[in-house]
Amino acid sequence: MRQLTFAILRMMSDGNYHSGTTLGQALKVSRSSISNTLRDLESYGLTIHKIPGRGYRWLNPVQWLDSEQIHQHLAEYADSIQIEIVEAVESTNSLLLQRAVEQGISANRIKQVLVTELQTQGRGRRGRSWSSGLGDSLTFSVLWPSQCPVNTLSGLSLAVGVAIVRALTLLGIRDIALKWPNDVLSGSHAKLAGVLIELHGDMLSLGTVVIGVGLNLRLSGVTKARIDQKVTDITSITGQMPDRNQLLAVLLKELARVLDTFERHGFEPFIEEWTRYHAYQDKMVQVSFAEGSVRNGVAISVAADGALLVDTSTGVVQLRSGEISLRSLAEHSSPFN
Repeated sequence: MRQLTFAILRMMSDGNYHSGTTLGQALKVSRSSISNTLRDLESYGLTIHKIPGRGYRWLNPVQWLDSEQIHQHLAEYADSIQIEIVEAVESTNSLLLQRAVEQGISANRIKQVLVTELQTQGRGRRGRSWSSGLGDSLTFSVLWPSQCPVNTLSGLSLAVGVAIVRALTLLGIRDIALKWPNDVLSGSHAKLAGVLIELHGDMLSLGTVVIGVGLNLRLSGVTKARIDQKVTDITSITGQMPDRNQLLAVLLKELARVLDTFERHGFEPFIEEWTRYHAYQDKMVQVSFAEGSVRNGVAISVAADGALLVDTSTGVVQLRSGEISLRSLAEHSSPFN
């Protein structure tokens, strides 16, 4: 999406009709440039209505991110979190990690946050894609100046999941669950949010830690059609679109609190809370691995390093990778298969 597109959309954010001539004059471009720019925006989840002689109207305008509003909501955390808002980027994680590797980590303890209105090539765990449209999600990454060696960061994605649940609960959003190791679910196990942790550095030294979060707010039908799993969003859960700036600030505050605890004590202080939110706690699960093998058992807890503890026919095993899925009721006739 071009810079001109964003300029036009910001002018149309009031939901009123705007003629192509008026838009063109304000932006010093031709009327045909306005028409061409507003064509085919449905792929971004936008609905533009055109009436000849009256102009264009954006029927589902987004609430734009605003750094000043976000900092007001951050309150006492405003000085320890640095926020950069970009209109469009392929991946906030990729860009923030690239910057950190090329420029190095600052000696200060300020967390750098990169948040975007539109992420065009968002990534999930194990190479999966993360789909979102313009303004229909919160997609951001945090560069954490961690004092933890890379080999002590196991369980970080689970701790971040706890922070997300805490933030959503504070805003009155209920029926939230966690799926090992990096998903946030709602309702009948529909995906609401995801976490992607990326590290750069030697296992025994302090490394670069980038924490990516994608949270669905109000997904369009076009965006949902690109996703190959069951998903939901906050608007579907609560009946209304949340304040994006407030929600981001609350998420960042809870994340800051969780990271402070994690840095001092690791994942262990979060075990009980994570287990309480675990969607598949004490249920039969199947863990599928990249090479095609599977392991079945009952999910009973998580270890201090974030490993999933599964009670199988050969005893309790600790799983540190793989995809977890709940087995169907038909397979519950026998505790182990």
